[in-house]
Order: sequence, then structure tokens, then C-alpha cells
Amino acid sequence: MEISPSAEYAQLAELLPDDFSNPDDSVAEVRAKFEMVHGHDPGDDVTLEVLEIGIWVRANNSAAARRPVVFFVHGGGFVTSPAATYTFYGANIARKCGADVFVAEYRLAPETTFPGPIDDLVACYRSLIDAGTEPATVVFMGDSCGGGMALAALIRLRDEGDPLPAGLVSLCGWFDLEATGESAVNPIGRDPLLNVDWLRLRGRDYVGPDGDPSDPGASPLHAELNDLPPVLLHAGQLDRCRSDAERLTARLIQAGTEAELEIWPGMPHGFHGLVGAIPEADAALGEVNTFIRRHTWDD
Repeated sequence: MEISPSAEYAQLAELLPDDFSNPDDSVAEVRAKFEMVHGHDPGDDVTLEVLEIGIWVRANNSAAARRPVVFFVHGGGFVTSPAATYTFYGANIARKCGADVFVAEYRLAPETTFPGPIDDLVACYRSLIDAGTEPATVVFMGDSCGGGMALAALIRLRDEGDPLPAGLVSLCGWFDLEATGESAVNPIGRDPLLNVDWLRLRGRDYVGPDGDPSDPGASPLHAELNDLPPVLLHAGQLDRCRSDAERLTARLIQAGTEAELEIWPGMPHGFHGLVGAIPEADAALGEVNTFIRRHTWDD
């Protein structure tokens, strides 16, 4: 596959250091680094509603009488970036997709290990449904570890008989905590945003010293994937988690679940967060909007 990123990304990549996800960093150092790139102002064109279980982010300029709901599970390697630091990301989704975005709060590792964060996400979703949100208007979405957690929560809801949302969108999702895929073991190019050893360490933080990173609830690549709503998976060509998306797509289809995958040429892990800076991120969220509208409704 030819590596052909935009000129905007090629220029930006030259400025990105190679040690952002340094496996020698402590959890405190990881959190400090993420604080530098998260938590910025979501803008004055959105309205925030802060709840104990998460934060609603709503664009002020949407003329739609009804809007789909994005139940968003944030990334951050399981250990960083509480909901308040992800409202900027929620704002980008709200603007691009004309959706009301709920950035779910979950307890972070290593202080809280699996399955505690999944318990939190399931409880968040149930609270929204109990408050009157219609499941058919909801699409789950997550970036990086949030993509895997969103899928894990969806599987738990299926197994426990809850009404399911209309779909799931994974933005560079991480579904295999052991990082055994080809893109991790034999990378084809530079991904300045993700180090494989760092990935495995954060997975260990998530499951705890006595946990099993191959547990299907923690690594949903290994889960039963039948009877789920449609799934859209995006990954960057250079993304160390690309093979997670490729393998998961194959397993979803084998299980009878509708799934579509797009690999973005020349893109690293987490490129969707570069909305406004690179055209690939804007185009990718445009495709996410199409998926959301197809599986919910449009006014």
C-alpha cells in the first residue's frame, strides 16, 4: 500500500517528537504529557452541560429539530484524559456530525482496573436511556482505547439484554491489549503518536498486575461478536493499532455483524484529533457523519 499523506500532515509530522508515548514514562509523566495536548477550549459555538456521569457537548448552530446522540468514550491509554479534557474533541464531532455528543466519564487506571471502567460506561448509558434518550438515536463512538472500551460496553449490554444503540464508530480503536497484530510487530512506517511497548504497558495498567490482557472483556478482539449493531472502523495506515481494526472487521463479518473498514493512507494513530489541521481528519469525520445519519435519522 502506497504511503501518501497530505502535504499538511507531512509538514506536521516533521514537528512531532518520537517520544510522546515513551515506555519509560511513569503514569504521572504520561498524564502530564496528555495534559499538554488535551483540555483546550472547545469554543464558544458549543454549549456544555456537566453531569456527574459525563458532559454533554452541543453545537449551537445546528438547525435540526432532532439530532443523533454520540455516546463518546474518550481515549488516553486508559490512564489519562477525564471527560472535561475531551470536550474539544466532542465539539469537533458535534460540529462535523450535527450530533449531541455525550462524553462519558469513567474511572481511570491504574487506580481503577478492569472491569471497573466498563461498569461505569454501562451505567452511563443506562442513565441516559432511563432519562429518555432513545437507543435508536444513539451511536457509540470511541478513539484509541475508547474504541475498544465502547465495543466492550456494547457487548456487555448485549449480554445483559439492554436495548442497544444504532451503531458503533471506532476511531483508531485498540482491541488487543497485547498488541500482537502485524502493524504492531512489523510496522511499515513512523507513527509519532504511538509506541508499541507503551501500548502494552498501558494495557497492563488497565487490567492490573494480576489481570489477563487477553480477557475478551478487556481485549474485545477475542469476544463473541454476534448480534451487534453496524460498526464503522477507521485506522491510519501507519497506526500501530491498524491490524486490530483489520482483524476485528473480519471477525465481525464472520459473526454476521455488519462492519465496514477504512484505512487512511499515511495516517498515524489518533489522526482524527487533528481536525482543522489536516484534510484527512476533516474527511474522516465527514464519513463518520454519513454513517451516523444512515443508521439513525436525518431531519
